[in-house]
Amino acid sequence: MSTSNQSNAAAVRAFRVLETLAEASSPLSMTDLVNALELPKQTVHRILVQLMDAWLVTRSADRLYECSPRVRMLAVNVLMHAGPAAARHVLLEQLVAKIGETCNLTMLAGNDVVYVDRVETEWPLRMHLQPGSHVPLHCSASGKLLLSFLPKDRRERVIETLPLRAYSERTITDRGELRKELTVTRRRQLAINNQEHLQGLIAIAVPVMLDRNRACAAIAVQAPVGRVVLDDLLAFLPDLRLAAEETAKTFRQ
Repeated sequence: MSTSNQSNAAAVRAFRVLETLAEASSPLSMTDLVNALELPKQTVHRILVQLMDAWLVTRSADRLYECSPRVRMLAVNVLMHAGPAAARHVLLEQLVAKIGETCNLTMLAGNDVVYVDRVETEWPLRMHLQPGSHVPLHCSASGKLLLSFLPKDRRERVIETLPLRAYSERTITDRGELRKELTVTRRRQLAINNQEHLQGLIAIAVPVMLDRNRACAAIAVQAPVGRVVLDDLLAFLPDLRLAAEETAKTFRQ
């Protein structure tokens, strides 16, 4: 085999490792990867070392592997700028035109929520955030929603390590209380942020479902309490769910 072909084969195997880790609902062991890839253990180990050196894969203290924050940010950037992004943006624009408040599309990025896209309202009183901005998981509507849909083991790991900083007097800072909130959130497929991140700002979020059990993103609407109350936003819940259904189709293309 030529040097060029060997390099190509190595690149494909490395991509397969990343792909396998990305598709897993929780970090994988060496044995898990060897079985999934059907490659020799020595080969998988060599690839993992190279990926860890490039900060593309991380390994926990109990020797479990997962994609690094660098890879997760790459995935978010692709979603922000790839072809279907334009269709998602149009859906947000239509939502904002109907509701009259700022709407955004968010995804998980480690222990934060990242704005993949955002359409601002024309009202002068609003919170300015650009696509790529991050907000905390435990006190944002999108964050609580996406956290609630994580597989149980992964969700529990995040809850245990999440710094539950108080951003306002309404922020949930107790892990037991957060667990209860997430249970309710997942059951109703609706998350509410009642001034938990910023005093005076409320929001609701619904999931963008890849299938019955997996949420790949969230669509949220937020507004200042000086202009609306939660019931005003909840009145547009059917519109949010319809936009989420249409957005889900763009992730399946």
